[in-house]
Amino acid sequence: MRIAYARVSTIDQNLDLQIDALKRAGYDKLFTDHGASGASADRTGLNDALAALNTGDTLLVWRLDRLARSVYDLADLLRDFNQRSIAFESICEGLDTSHYFGECMYLIAGAFAHLERCILIERTKEGMAAAKARGAKFGRKPSLTAENLVMARAQIDSGRSVADTAKDIGVGRSTLYRYLQAS
Repeated sequence: MRIAYARVSTIDQNLDLQIDALKRAGYDKLFTDHGASGASADRTGLNDALAALNTGDTLLVWRLDRLARSVYDLADLLRDFNQRSIAFESICEGLDTSHYFGECMYLIAGAFAHLERCILIERTKEGMAAAKARGAKFGRKPSLTAENLVMARAQIDSGRSVADTAKDIGVGRSTLYRYLQAS
């Protein structure tokens, strides 16, 4: 049996490109993860795909980095596949571990995928540091402005309930309590 697996990292990404390529390669069953980081251990689709694999089956992915982001994770999976007599194919890299050369190439490609991820993380950190130096703000905007907080406190002090005040200014009651305690 050929088990296919596709993954995208964010909710706004689309699985269509991967699924189309996997269909052309041919599979019997497809598992997906939508909005799941490759670094995450909690990928239901991948866990289900791995559980569905039996001796003699093949796991098929569009690209190597869809399966794992770490060379160590890849090596562990390959070792598990080898012990269970399961083949692995990656369409973009042209890898097929049913042959010893493909198994070696798989490990080499995994090392490069790991290197690529490390470089991406480093670039992201550098970009964020440069943006902060230019005065960019990161994170969520405050739910309440100082002006709204003053207005809320005045309403509550005059006898209005916290729940009604929070509703008036468009925040949750617990948010308003948190801001009142912090000020």
